[in-house]
Amino acid sequence: MNEPIMNETVIDTRTIRTGILEAGSGPLVLLCHGFPESKHAWRHQVAALARAGYRAVAPDLRGYGKTAAPESVDQYTVFHAVGDLIALMDALGEEKAVIAGHDWGATIAWQAALLRPDRFKAVIALSVPMMGLPPVPPSKIFPQNDEALFYTLYFQEPGLAEAEFERDPALTLRRILHAASGEAGPRKPGDNTPNPFSMVSRNAGLLAALPDPAELPAWLPSADFERLVADFKASGFTGGLNYYRNLDRNWELQQANAGQRVAIPALFMTGERDPGLAIPGMTEIIAAMPALVPQLRGSDILPGAGHWLQQERPAEVSERMIAFLKQLNA
Repeated sequence: MNEPIMNETVIDTRTIRTGILEAGSGPLVLLCHGFPESKHAWRHQVAALARAGYRAVAPDLRGYGKTAAPESVDQYTVFHAVGDLIALMDALGEEKAVIAGHDWGATIAWQAALLRPDRFKAVIALSVPMMGLPPVPPSKIFPQNDEALFYTLYFQEPGLAEAEFERDPALTLRRILHAASGEAGPRKPGDNTPNPFSMVSRNAGLLAALPDPAELPAWLPSADFERLVADFKASGFTGGLNYYRNLDRNWELQQANAGQRVAIPALFMTGERDPGLAIPGMTEIIAAMPALVPQLRGSDILPGAGHWLQQERPAEVSERMIAFLKQLNA
């Protein structure tokens, strides 16, 4: 079989100018990345899905890569992101799709499944499970004290995290990618495995507590890393950080969907060494997902893998995705 040709292009939709990576023909699968990533985080799955008879399209989300970046912070809600996906499908001439997402992309994918089950026939989420709405805005839940605050709170003040991250984008990405990966350590209690998604020193910032690895992990070739660095040098980090700055706004807007369940088939995957599993209550949230996602077909934990699941375990993730997609048509 000939290796599929992956095309990178920029298209205008009715909501935003969007950079995409695509390959193949057949039923559409949309692939949404997280932070700090780009559409190329899905490069392995784009190729694998194309080989399996699907049209795989991975967009840069608004504010990232080749996609336009609105200036106003309030333009980065999950509702804007879902709207971009619907507009992208329309521009591609596609009526329906399976939506897949990782990290922030998973949050967006779950919301797409809730809001538009008429357009999305199934959902695949990596690293972030479906969660019910908390009783208060998220900013009221995250911990903080005089010395440190939770990373999502550190991201709230416009310009603060940007000043740290944009000083040396390569160093920023190298440290964050390593610290959240399976290579960083087993994440057992008290083993001091670094975690970029935890408490941040008010004085030292996020990066100071993360080691600078001597070399890139085997799953991230230097050419792919340099491409990611170039994307963030061009776009900056503001777009990605603006998603965090809408956590409370999302909570307010999602009240219209309070109590709603995901009505389409779903698959969830995470890595055994994903730092997200260390968040208090996360194991219970994952276990409780069937109440919110009645058609959950699997909740898989991949041994030894960290947060960047589709890059760290590309073959396993692609195989599970394709098996799930084939079940939909069985």
